[in-house]
This record gives sequence, structure tokens and C-alpha cells, in this order.
Amino acid sequence: MCIFQTAVAALIGGKFGTTGNAADLPLWFAALVVVCICVFVANFAYSWGPLGWLVPSEISPLEVRSAAQCVTVSMNMFFTFGVAQIFLKMLCGMKFGLFIFFAVFVLIMTVFVYLYVPETKNIPIEEMSQVWREHWYWNKFVDDAEPKPQGNGLNPAKEIV
Repeated sequence: MCIFQTAVAALIGGKFGTTGNAADLPLWFAALVVVCICVFVANFAYSWGPLGWLVPSEISPLEVRSAAQCVTVSMNMFFTFGVAQIFLKMLCGMKFGLFIFFAVFVLIMTVFVYLYVPETKNIPIEEMSQVWREHWYWNKFVDDAEPKPQGNGLNPAKEIV
């Protein structure tokens, strides 16, 4: 994604500069820019795109999962709306630098995920609290105590109250 964001910035910057004017714009050039954007979108679609929906559903405890997904969906839509509203304004102001701006954010997000988001592959949702307790950073914010099971382990319908 960084490579193709940078490629779009280089192509647009090389052709339009900071003035936004180009004497002639050949068809092959326009097609190359479109291909770079399509490759970026394809890479986003199988990597970063789903993460905003997938990771919160995997890391949220069962007790708050539905509320957490509600917040996730709300924030995702809010920030998508925000980016859509400011994109053209930023493009007019930053010109081709906007694509460098987004490429840098992809790098920042990659470092953040590498350092702060724990691996959840093959971990049942019931054991996610243990993952947080063992993480090098998040363990400072999570209780060490295991939640105590309630009841006697039998079927709750058969327990004597």
C-alpha cells in the first residue's frame, strides 16, 4: 500500500507539480495512475480494510462484545465520513503530498499493530483476557486476577439456589 501511494504521489507530482497544470496528459499516463490506485485498493481490501471490523470482534470479551461492535461500527462510519469530507480540501492544499501523507499513516499503523495488537489466531474468545494479561504493554491495564467461575459447574438450570 505504501509503495502504490508513493507511486501515485510521484506520478501526480511529476506531471502536475504544485501548480496542478499539465500541458498534455497522455492516455497511458492516466491509465497508469488508475492502475496504481486500483492496486492500492486491492491491497487495502485484503489487509487493512477488514481489520477495523475483524480485530474488535476478536478482542472484545463476550460480556461486552455487542456494545463494543456498536462502538466499532459507529467510529468506523464517523471517521470514514470525516475522511470523505476533508479529502478534496486536503488534495487541493497538499497536492500530490496527500498521497505521501496517507503512505506515512500506513507505516505508522503497521508499526502500531505490530507492537500493540496481540495475535489472536487459534485463541478462543474465552481466553482473550489471558492474552491481554500476557501482552508486554496491555498487561499494565488488565487485572491479574482470573474471573472466578460462578456456581458449582453443573448445568445452571439444575443448580439449587
